[in-house]
Amino acid sequence: MTKITELLTRLDYGTAPEDSAVVREWLARHAAGFGHFINGAFTAPANTFAVTNPATGADIARVSQGRAEDVDAAVKAARAAQPKWAALSGHDRARHLYALARHLQQHARFLAVLETIDNGKPIRESRDIDIPLVIRHLYHHAGWAEVLADEFPGAAPHGVCGQVIPWNFPLLMLAWKVAPALAAGNTVVLKPAEYTPLTALAFAEIAREAGLPKGVLNIVTGDGTTGAALTGHPGVDKVAFTGSTEVGRLIRRQIAGSAKALTLELGGKSPLIVFADADLDAAVEGVVDSIWFNQGQVCCAGSRILVAEAVAPRFTELLRRRMSGLIVGDPLDKNTDIGAIVHPVQLQRIRALVDQGRAEGAELHQGTAPEGCYYPATLATGVEPASVLATEEIFGPVVTLSTFRTPDDAVALANNTRYGLAASIWSENINLCLDIAGKVKAGVVWINAANVFDAGASFGGMRESGFGREGGRAGMAAYLATARPQAKRPETAPPAPVATPAESLPATPIDRTAKLYVGGKQARPDSGYSYAVPGAKGAVGLAPLGNRKDIRNAVEAAHAAKGWGAQTGHNRAQVLYFLAENLSARASEFQDRLHSFGQTQGAARTEVDTAIRRIFWYAAQADKFDGAVQATKSAHVTLAIPEPLGVVGIACPLALPLLGFVSLVLPAIAMGNRVVAVPSQLHPLAATDLYQVLDTSDVPGGVVNIVSGERDALARTLADHSDVDAVWYFGTAEGGRMIEEASAGNLKQTWAEDGAARDWTGDEGQGRAFLTRATQIKTVWVPYGA
Repeated sequence: MTKITELLTRLDYGTAPEDSAVVREWLARHAAGFGHFINGAFTAPANTFAVTNPATGADIARVSQGRAEDVDAAVKAARAAQPKWAALSGHDRARHLYALARHLQQHARFLAVLETIDNGKPIRESRDIDIPLVIRHLYHHAGWAEVLADEFPGAAPHGVCGQVIPWNFPLLMLAWKVAPALAAGNTVVLKPAEYTPLTALAFAEIAREAGLPKGVLNIVTGDGTTGAALTGHPGVDKVAFTGSTEVGRLIRRQIAGSAKALTLELGGKSPLIVFADADLDAAVEGVVDSIWFNQGQVCCAGSRILVAEAVAPRFTELLRRRMSGLIVGDPLDKNTDIGAIVHPVQLQRIRALVDQGRAEGAELHQGTAPEGCYYPATLATGVEPASVLATEEIFGPVVTLSTFRTPDDAVALANNTRYGLAASIWSENINLCLDIAGKVKAGVVWINAANVFDAGASFGGMRESGFGREGGRAGMAAYLATARPQAKRPETAPPAPVATPAESLPATPIDRTAKLYVGGKQARPDSGYSYAVPGAKGAVGLAPLGNRKDIRNAVEAAHAAKGWGAQTGHNRAQVLYFLAENLSARASEFQDRLHSFGQTQGAARTEVDTAIRRIFWYAAQADKFDGAVQATKSAHVTLAIPEPLGVVGIACPLALPLLGFVSLVLPAIAMGNRVVAVPSQLHPLAATDLYQVLDTSDVPGGVVNIVSGERDALARTLADHSDVDAVWYFGTAEGGRMIEEASAGNLKQTWAEDGAARDWTGDEGQGRAFLTRATQIKTVWVPYGA
């Protein structure tokens, strides 16, 4: 007979299987297969493929492979339903979302078991994390629907949203996307992942049960070809995608120039930083919650442990001891810590990457795992920074461990990745944690915690982890649109600059040579050429003809001026006020310059006066566009901090050469960005004159860089450049498409509009929307009141 003292020593668990009878009965009722959910009803199953249980390999259902005509039918149903859904009051939409949330609660256990059978994740995670968060998102966004008119005055839904979700959190990712879309008045066509479509189909049944109007929610199942048909469909107004960075690039290129709104939540290689004074036992649990949660199939998983050299041996010992106690096995057993990998294809990928890492010299420490689609908890040490294990997203229960000596070393290692989704920081010194949180390039930072989520907190990445936010105010705003300016006469491409000598130039007392402005200094163009600037009666001067090398030099100068973003908003404001004052002192000179281009004296005076007022307005906003404390979980303060994007490339419209330049450059630098600006191709001298004002206004060198020349060629270089974080382009429709397509290289944010669409002299020429475009939200979870 086993003694109680022996049980307490061994801490062995008996099996604790979850009853799956209700789910098996539901699957049996659908043995003939599932059709698509379109316009409130399921279609007849067709072209079906098998869905398997990862834990057993057994087929559990058959679902339909969506074809282009299925996607088209779903989009048409969503389009037909959208005006009526949007016309409902926010209160009425909220009632629908509340009803849906309540019905989900009533089916919570069914959904948890179905999710585990379909995905392979442990039932404890489905039951205690995923499904409660799904319900939380529906309730939270019902609240947004209720207060939408007050909180987002003047905003409107995009229309039809095409949404493609991954297989790692099938129902939770659905809720992240569907809830805000419906709250805003959009209708939805959603494609679940090929491997894990069942909870999405069950959600459709529950939505019908809850009385959601027909056509508001549509679900089309299938593989990547179905997803491509949806994201590229001309009837879709907004695309939201969560998945791999590679597919994110394809979507960015696919919809370039379509005017579709786009949010991308992509891959990650997130650091988990452990300082010497951290609670090491707590940090070890943080690793468990971060990389061995959901079998490591988490885009924000802390897959790179960076631990202070002084405590690395002790931390490694504790971590290996904790690994040995993890239970890998049947996902329906309530004692299981690590369930099944979602599919044999993913398991093979994990194995291949680990084998490659071992061949590169990594030392592996592994637990045990049963036969089948399982992989053991794995710790890799001795990993070089360039190793595949340290650079590639493995998407499995594999973590690397490296050491650092100083906080600066930790930041350098943490940022040594092309991704920027999340980070976790562990230290008893909260000041140190907050300092590091501000330096790590990540959209979400947890302090003394890991993988904490809530509908009230924004989630999303930087760099190649994508752009846009889900959850919180920023996530709600992503499903709303303001009226897009439309040009009566769209801007057309200007003639190519002519670098041969002009017939004549006006006589001036002193021949002033316009140059580029790079790093706070005037610079001759690398090309060695200048081109004629036209006026009302012929050429009025020569402008430098910049090229790719000049753009590269300007980007390097902008990166060297990174201290600008670290300045307080107040300090930036004082510089901008000084800039406005100095421009005001030289107003007549700039008025004369604009008049020489062919403007009337009155129009020139209006443009200069408006530019001065605009600089003052953005100076005032520099210390007033701030973040928020988001209402999330207890024991946390969740901060939403607007951070500068970094280096922003700006291609200015042709008309209003001074005001267009100021209207775009000023919001960017007011928020702490550095810019490389391509001024009006036709009349760049208004901008090149401005660098003399910049020089006398204490604007640090490299904050504003000016490269004149052929706009589209220079903008293309900015879009291609991997060290440019965003590109704003105001020009032709074809140029906008080119910029969006080229930006896919490093998935930089873009803003492309017709250069003639906005009235730059009026309200369209300034506003908080410009400041929002110039920032990205960093969400920081800070312990509070625990």
